[in-house]
Amino acid sequence: MNNAKLKRRATPAIFLLAVLATCAGLQAQNPVIQTHYTADPAPMIYNGKVYLYTSHDEDTTVRNFFTMNDWRCYSSADMVNWTDLGAVLSYKVFDWARGDAWAGQCIYRNGKFYYYLPVNQKNGGNAIGVAVSDSPAGPFKDALGKPLLVGYGYIDPTVFIDSDDQAYLYWGNPNLWHVKLNADMISYDQKTGVVMENMNDMNFGHREKKINSRTADYEEGPWLFERKSKYYMLYPAGGVPEHLAYSTSDSPLGPWVYKDTIMHVIKNRGAFTNHPGYIEYKGQPYLFYHNAGLPGGGGFKRSVCIEPFQFNADGSIPLINPTKEGVTKSAAPLNPYKKVEAETIAWSEGVKTAQDAATGVYVTRINNGGYIKVRSVDFGRGAVSYEARIATALNGGKINLHIDTPTGPLIGTLNVASTGNDAVWAIQTCNVTGIKGIHDLFFVFEGGDGDLFNFDWWKFNAK
Repeated sequence: MNNAKLKRRATPAIFLLAVLATCAGLQAQNPVIQTHYTADPAPMIYNGKVYLYTSHDEDTTVRNFFTMNDWRCYSSADMVNWTDLGAVLSYKVFDWARGDAWAGQCIYRNGKFYYYLPVNQKNGGNAIGVAVSDSPAGPFKDALGKPLLVGYGYIDPTVFIDSDDQAYLYWGNPNLWHVKLNADMISYDQKTGVVMENMNDMNFGHREKKINSRTADYEEGPWLFERKSKYYMLYPAGGVPEHLAYSTSDSPLGPWVYKDTIMHVIKNRGAFTNHPGYIEYKGQPYLFYHNAGLPGGGGFKRSVCIEPFQFNADGSIPLINPTKEGVTKSAAPLNPYKKVEAETIAWSEGVKTAQDAATGVYVTRINNGGYIKVRSVDFGRGAVSYEARIATALNGGKINLHIDTPTGPLIGTLNVASTGNDAVWAIQTCNVTGIKGIHDLFFVFEGGDGDLFNFDWWKFNAK
């Protein structure tokens, strides 16, 4: 950014209020990430937090095809506010890969995080690699220096560790394969080897249009989990456009029995693909999927969404409708009296996130009229001041602190002063009044033309 050269211009207050009044009626929580296009959700619970791993559709699509170079990670302790942990690795971590960072899944075992990832090899062909890290947010490195698995259609791995500590890896399009992983999580049982499932209608449902001389409905993107001694396999089905379906088994090795559709093809805001993920967090089951719900979205610019649901009494999964509201109930209130990363977001407009080695992830490309919403903030008995870490070459930007809606009660305004340039950070403060209890909090940004400032973290100070 070269903000110092931007011409400042005041925005008429009546116009700004009109824009924000439109936003005030917005109750959307889906898609859950608005600062990047994300797809292929892979949630993982670790140490009481949810870590959401996603593939990443680039803003610019090349050759009218999936343009995906890295994988991103987000975390949440409440299922409504998601902290951007950045791009945790790219396909370049695998020296033998040439691109196509598609759907993967990460799992924790014995002090390390194992991330199973599909890429294309430099010499051609699909392969699945394993990246390993000591932290859920990386850095990840190639665990093997070569692919774990190589074969046509070897994409979209899902990994699962059963109660007896045996780990399984499933993957594939248009077939479904599995291996039994060894305890080291980077090799598999050579005696049983690679096993392909029986791809028939009884196992995976029926489609009208044959694929590879079969009519089974399974397409790709499997997700395996266990609940009450029943094993569930979720997957996109039916060809393009995809819906979500599932099969069950009494064993992680099958045989699988087709059950039903769990999400119909998404129209209007849908992409031609979908990809399921599942967790139960604090007693609540959640289905993760993706659509094309962000501005500019489409088949190659997708976005992750979440729906809470309840299993039927017999353990079956009901038909789940995609909604804009998504998760309406926070799993826990947010504490504003400790440092909160600015990239902790329930909903945002007019901002992006970026990262560098010195600062980590921060909010950038903040424009006049943009805002960040943070859900279920517990102010307790009240706050007296607010502070934020800011970097900017300009004077005159503002962070207006509203509660409940973007045009709700104004509890304070931080008048942003120049720090010298947009890479020099300083903590700036303002007083706040009239706030206690639990509220949604809005940072509404005001200023002139162009990018206003960078925003790293914030916190309130109690009475």
